[in-house]
Amino acid sequence: MSVLDRERSVAPRSYNRWLIPPAALAVHLSIGQAYATSVYKNSLVEHFDASQTQIGIIFSIAIVMLGLSAALGGTWVEHNGPRKAMLVAAAFWSGGFLVGALGIATGQLWLLYLGYGFFGGIGLGIGYISPVSTLMKWFPDRPGLATGLAIMGFGGGALVASPVSNQLMALYDPAYDATVPGSVASGGALVGLFVTLGLGYFALMMMGVALVRVPPKGWRPAGYDPAANNHAPVAGSDGVSANNALRTPQFWLLWTVLFTNVTAGIGILEHASPLLQDFFRDASGTSAVTAAAAGGFVGVLSLFNMAGRFVWSSTSDIVGRKPIYAFYLGAGAILYILMATVGGTSTIVFVATAGIIISFYGGGFATVPAYLRDLFGTYEVGAIHGRLLTAWSAAGIAGPLIINAFLDAQGEPGTLTRDAYQAPLFTMVGLLVVGFTANLLIRRVNARFFEPAEKESAPAAPAAPAAPAAPAAEAAAAPDPSGAAPRTDEGASRSTLPLLVASWAVVAILLGYAVLRVSTTAARLFTG
Repeated sequence: MSVLDRERSVAPRSYNRWLIPPAALAVHLSIGQAYATSVYKNSLVEHFDASQTQIGIIFSIAIVMLGLSAALGGTWVEHNGPRKAMLVAAAFWSGGFLVGALGIATGQLWLLYLGYGFFGGIGLGIGYISPVSTLMKWFPDRPGLATGLAIMGFGGGALVASPVSNQLMALYDPAYDATVPGSVASGGALVGLFVTLGLGYFALMMMGVALVRVPPKGWRPAGYDPAANNHAPVAGSDGVSANNALRTPQFWLLWTVLFTNVTAGIGILEHASPLLQDFFRDASGTSAVTAAAAGGFVGVLSLFNMAGRFVWSSTSDIVGRKPIYAFYLGAGAILYILMATVGGTSTIVFVATAGIIISFYGGGFATVPAYLRDLFGTYEVGAIHGRLLTAWSAAGIAGPLIINAFLDAQGEPGTLTRDAYQAPLFTMVGLLVVGFTANLLIRRVNARFFEPAEKESAPAAPAAPAAPAAPAAEAAAAPDPSGAAPRTDEGASRSTLPLLVASWAVVAILLGYAVLRVSTTAARLFTG
């Protein structure tokens, strides 16, 4: 197991940093399945003869464990490196499916709580943060683009898992038809689904384990000048420790920013389908939007969510993290006002408004690691990110609670109209204003919180001989002690070009499949 140690994961001079994004995507595409659990929820309800609440607890446990494991395990991830962290995440995530399959096979619901909920949730949290710090160390010139690519995979993972899960259940149970309302898969089909997903995700995540490396001490991209980086940490330090970060006002201001942005986005996502139908329901109770079209609206939001993670996060490399969050929160508040006041005049206006809001939701997740890097440096940025994700857990409770509390007071589901949503939508505006203000108050972190220069985030180590290499144009090495220019191994780079192509092909095929399937669903919004 020593091959997984951080010291054995240091890349050789010829390593291509563009192998890191597909490694991260392999993990995030796998754990993104967490948001596709609704596909087989009714089948689990039928199999266990349980209530919706009893089955819904499984997902709640997983999300709680995501926040706890990310917060508590962040420092461990930083000090042990991405390879070991990705392997641990793969073992817990995939093992959770297998334990869950045993629970389904034996009719023991508690095993599903333990497997997918507890063990799977640990895999979620460790897997989510495991590539973040490494990505920013390999891409100090474009941290927003790098983390946006990876975290885009988390949104894409659910889009892949939904159709794949339906197809697998139909394969294992020919009587199951996802297009027929009320159709549920048999217990045997659910066991087959969980086993297949568990083994398949383990294989995909192991691709990430095999590819990922950490840069050598002192490495920087060709042509990159750290002195030109306006967001560089305090001179002579790699950054702030996770424990010290909690003592700064910047951490809690950014926690507030993330909490308000996520709460506002979840407010739409959690009620996407009924929200659209209710907004265009007349006094007689008839909605101008069909259930099929509302399903297409969910698909549109999924595409905006995934695209926003990459587009807005990449844009932050150009305009800066503080301005892009001011845009998320300020423009988001304006769009919520427009939705509440004129959104009901046209489905096009409503869909466009909601889609852009959700793109800000996704962009906020993808941009926050780079924002943390700008404020706290790279020393323990992964651990700080893990602690910050508690804002996500809190927002996951607050967002639905706010919406549901207002709607429950207005009437029964299926009878509500646009007027019922005025109060919750304007509440979201208020939250975004709070987040906008918190973002304005963020300043550079005081130098006293930074680690001294002699304390390194990881000891220097010789290059790992078995690491893959890549094209010289994308490679850069640690500075040579003699002062010579960085060197690359052009022969080895050419010989490993197929690895670069193959790894990107795997993730591109999965993401392309997701976009194609969701686009088909989204088309129903315009075809009825």
